[in-house]
Amino acid sequence: MSTQALLPNGEQPLRGGMLILGALVLALANFIAVLDMTIANVSVATIAGSLGVTSSQGTWVITSYAVAEAITVPLTGWLAGRFGAVRVFVTSMALFGLASMLCGFSNSLGMLVAARVLQGLAGGPLMPLSQTLLLRIFPKDKAALATALWAMTTLIAPILGPIVGGVICDQSHWSWIFNINVPIALICAWFGWGLLKRYETGLEKAPIDKVGLALLVVWVGALQIMLDEGKNLDWFSSPLIVTLAVVAAIGFIAFLIWELTERYPIVDLRVFRHRGYSFGVLTLVLAFGAFFGANVLTPLWLQQHMGYTATWSGMATAWSGVLAVLCAPMAAMLSSKIDSRPLVFFGVSWLGMITLWRAFGTTDMTYWQVALPLLVMGVGMPFFFVPLTGQILGSVEERETASAAGLMNFLRTLAGAFATSMTTASWEDRIQLNRADIVARIDPTNQVDIVGSAAQSLQDAGMLGALERMVEGQSVMLATNQLFMLIAVVLFVAACSIWLAPRATRVVDAGAAH
Repeated sequence: MSTQALLPNGEQPLRGGMLILGALVLALANFIAVLDMTIANVSVATIAGSLGVTSSQGTWVITSYAVAEAITVPLTGWLAGRFGAVRVFVTSMALFGLASMLCGFSNSLGMLVAARVLQGLAGGPLMPLSQTLLLRIFPKDKAALATALWAMTTLIAPILGPIVGGVICDQSHWSWIFNINVPIALICAWFGWGLLKRYETGLEKAPIDKVGLALLVVWVGALQIMLDEGKNLDWFSSPLIVTLAVVAAIGFIAFLIWELTERYPIVDLRVFRHRGYSFGVLTLVLAFGAFFGANVLTPLWLQQHMGYTATWSGMATAWSGVLAVLCAPMAAMLSSKIDSRPLVFFGVSWLGMITLWRAFGTTDMTYWQVALPLLVMGVGMPFFFVPLTGQILGSVEERETASAAGLMNFLRTLAGAFATSMTTASWEDRIQLNRADIVARIDPTNQVDIVGSAAQSLQDAGMLGALERMVEGQSVMLATNQLFMLIAVVLFVAACSIWLAPRATRVVDAGAAH
């Protein structure tokens, strides 16, 4: 009987039922971490209404998780080296469950945001470590199967997130979108330790860049709070917003100087010396930020102004993942054989064209008129994500792959958080501007105050109400179309920016990004 090849630490890979169970544990860990990035998107309106806050404030539930996760992603390598990948994975899994339970218990926005920050901090290491450990427990000849399993959970989770979130909000209390994580996280942590502890590798006593970490938290936190609170406080007319802007600017400059001179930086900015990496990341940040902003805007628009329940909103938005899953194998195959740049250009341009299509919506759109563009959009998603990852990481030296991947994921997650704040704030501003413009066109001489006049001025309260609803509906639809138009432009710019990058010098497995 042939013996199975040993792993680098001398252990044999898992086999049979143990391998299936180990793979299931790691896949579930990645699944719930990715799921929680989108499950709250369709739930924002419900959560905001329940806690008595505005929808704009409700988006903190999304951005707080994304920013916290972005901060811990660059730390994953250091944590794994210092404490062991298995220990960090199991601890993160348990903390993720605890934080999810605190989210479910929250009775105020402040408590929920704090719990989501803890959840994001715990969730950050789960995505990269789940794939690292999958590749560690699988035999080398089945590494492609491990990567495929990980990739499928990464693609399927964002599809199911809006559906699960919508159904829970409509059929039960919103807290269950977080409570469902608790048993999964605890079970994964328990079985994960039992199955994987013998695959722990040696520890490294690498120093942590404490100053760099502190500066990172300061400037990212200040910038995100400024973006979240800017509209509510009338932007730079508020001393608080001015102070946050100054802190963010100074913190960012100090962070750049420190990281470029530190021997063991928390974020290795030196990889930006590679032109292919710099412009590849630029494409990623622009495209992902625009894509994520559109994903946040869609359920808000459908639920608040198109009469959709959270369930139907989730059902509409989830169509975007169907063709993405079907096209992912083709994108992976092509990206390993040909130049990635035309594939990225096609993928991002496709997203731009479909978003442009969506920029001509009307207030009487049917469900399929909303869902069909989202379904077709899925074709471009894998041609954006998969080859762009290979292009970016193939532009750096092999020894820099890990730090380049960490920085890339940090910037991608940060782009999503910032896009959420900017999209919701811009949308609400455009609604008010469009409303004022429509009212001025209806009554150019300002003889009748459409918005605030008493019913008797038109001698018909019903007519006034109908006119008010018409003005509101058109204002929202115009604002939504205007935002989709802007997002389409950003996507087209992102598609063109990939040609500023030279062809990657080596082929890299897309899974290395995580």
